[in-house]
Amino acid sequence: MDVRETVRVLLADDHALVRAGIRNALQELPGLEIVGEVGDGPALFAALEQLRPDLVLIDVAMPNFEPLSAVCKIRSQYEGLRILVVSAYDDDAYVHGLLSAGVDGYHLKDQPLSDLRFAVQRVLAGERWISSPLLGKLLSLERPVNLAAGLTLRQRELLRLLQQGLDNQSIALRLCLSVKTVENHLTRLYRQLGVQSRLEAVNFINQHPEILGLPGQIAVAPVPAPPAGRQRLLILLVDDNSRYREQLRHMIGKAYPQALIYEAENISEALHIAERVSPQLALVDVVLGEEDGIACTRRIRALSPASRVVLISAYPDREFHRLGMEAGAVALLDKKDLDSAALRQIIDDVNG
Repeated sequence: MDVRETVRVLLADDHALVRAGIRNALQELPGLEIVGEVGDGPALFAALEQLRPDLVLIDVAMPNFEPLSAVCKIRSQYEGLRILVVSAYDDDAYVHGLLSAGVDGYHLKDQPLSDLRFAVQRVLAGERWISSPLLGKLLSLERPVNLAAGLTLRQRELLRLLQQGLDNQSIALRLCLSVKTVENHLTRLYRQLGVQSRLEAVNFINQHPEILGLPGQIAVAPVPAPPAGRQRLLILLVDDNSRYREQLRHMIGKAYPQALIYEAENISEALHIAERVSPQLALVDVVLGEEDGIACTRRIRALSPASRVVLISAYPDREFHRLGMEAGAVALLDKKDLDSAALRQIIDDVNG
């Protein structure tokens, strides 16, 4: 889109009252000028050619207007034009088709006018906008939960860092990669998830937190199914040392390959996961950087009372044990004693 002092906006809706409402809503946004209004398909294409707007708001139910082919044509002829659909239709497949055809956003007419203003701002900023009532349905339609099986360890780590709000430079520093490499990884990841932006990726994670879990058996072969009558065991590792988490993950994979493993490096991440997946077992370091693993234990137990929490420490002492038991932990273990055999015993106790 050309850089201009004023953003030129075209309204396309066959109801004059609706156009008036949209016009009034957008007048509160600085730097926007409504340059035209149309009410059908032929008038829309004529106005696009004559007025050359930066943004068009389209009702897809106008007369003489076939939305999918029209959007494809508009997208091919006006490359920099932003397209925001404003519609009463919320059919999943219909919305998905228009997003695939190239619209930049899909806004439902029954949403507040403040949301419409925000939608316009987001679309003009180059992001995709989808009204919140549609988001959950679209995510479940487009990307089934079993997608998790196809994600690599690196991709899960990228998703976890996106969820923390890190930008590309911060992710590059965290993973010891170049910014360009991170950008390439994210491009492939977005394509695999079927999303277009960081916002959509984070929304997808929030809708499907199970994709961050890693099968205990990290191999090309399929992960074995849990024994009959048992659900897959969900295990949460909470430790601020990524190398130690990796070590634990591999030991758990050897001891119990059917487990699904989640990782967190601080209390906030741990609580986010615990609230959504309710792990049967959480292994929590007593010292989480500057945070308190015992406090983390108490909060995990409050969110997920059925979760069993085992505290781990490189320097266990009686006071840690006393405070940990008061917080709801079932044990405090020395990290030096935590090997595959010990983990198998802990897991068998939980899964028995």
